[in-house]
Amino acid sequence: MDLDLDERATAFRDEVRKWLSAHVPEHPLPSFDTAKGFALHREWEAKLAEARLSAVSWPAEYGGRDSSLLEWVLFEEEYYAAGAPDRVGQNGIFMLAPTLFSHGTGEQLARVLPPMARGEQVWAQAWSEPDAGSDIAAMRSTARRTDGGWLLSGQKTWSSRAAFADRAFGLFRSDPASVRHHGLTYLMFDLRAEGVRVRPIGQLDGEPGFAEIFLDDVFVPDEDVIGEPDNGWRIAMTTANNERGLSLRSPGRFLAAAARLAQLWRELGDPADTALAQRVADAWIGARAYQLYTFATVTRLADGGQLGPESSVNKLFWSKLDLDISETALDLLGPDAELRDGTGWPQRWLFALAGPIYGGTDQIQRNTVAERLLGLPRGR
Repeated sequence: MDLDLDERATAFRDEVRKWLSAHVPEHPLPSFDTAKGFALHREWEAKLAEARLSAVSWPAEYGGRDSSLLEWVLFEEEYYAAGAPDRVGQNGIFMLAPTLFSHGTGEQLARVLPPMARGEQVWAQAWSEPDAGSDIAAMRSTARRTDGGWLLSGQKTWSSRAAFADRAFGLFRSDPASVRHHGLTYLMFDLRAEGVRVRPIGQLDGEPGFAEIFLDDVFVPDEDVIGEPDNGWRIAMTTANNERGLSLRSPGRFLAAAARLAQLWRELGDPADTALAQRVADAWIGARAYQLYTFATVTRLADGGQLGPESSVNKLFWSKLDLDISETALDLLGPDAELRDGTGWPQRWLFALAGPIYGGTDQIQRNTVAERLLGLPRGR
């Protein structure tokens, strides 16, 4: 693995750095878990898309610039280092789009990707159900065949971005006689279609970061089926592996946080507190290790490899790293850390607490590592 950047990668990095320096908002945008913040984040996505920076690794015909995966990693590093806004379109850009590139049709790519890149269509992830959270194969929502398409019924919950999003993607049981991972179909649907009811779920801060989605015979045309009907589980694993293994949590996020943590140590740290100093160093080393691991993954994918169950190891690592960085920062800030809103660390810590849950709970990921990577017998 060659870590020296060639002229093209260096020029791309410098271009991104210059653009971000000129365009990142001076003050943070309001949370996209509010109506006002959601609208402002849409505008930011449109601005990124105008510069063809919304999804740099996509083909140019869909709004990208045909950048390599390495260049995408460099973009992410510059993006987080610049303190740019969170990506309101991340469910679509980082999870649905890779799934469409692997399993979608040319018509779906041309129809779905450009408005996604511009922030005109923001996507929600509609996977979890009241009795199928970590165990997504226990889902009960159904898809019934009808003329020209499908009728969706059931309930989805903890659907990210659904309170204000436009469309959603999810799995539905299309074979009523099937069980577990079989007989599922992966579909896209409009959150404003007849028969859809969206009920926001208030978080502790009062903002609706998630929503429940109720579906009552919602018609979805055949053109919105991803891949083959009844084969949705295999297709969904593409989404899950990207969520856990590469795109959703790029190393840039953790490199920027570790740099902020190191600066906080320089400002507030007590040199005599070697235990806390070691935690700061461990966080910085962890972020760099994750960066190098990602470079190795990018190299493997560029050589024709695929993401597989090893993405569960990746997910376990970054969810713990996120918590470690945030908790170390709070300990550095001292007993009144939670009152120092201006630092951003309390909010980051609260979000990091969800890391072991979203993207597949850590307990489930450990089972995947044990069974599919280590070859251990299934638990009873």
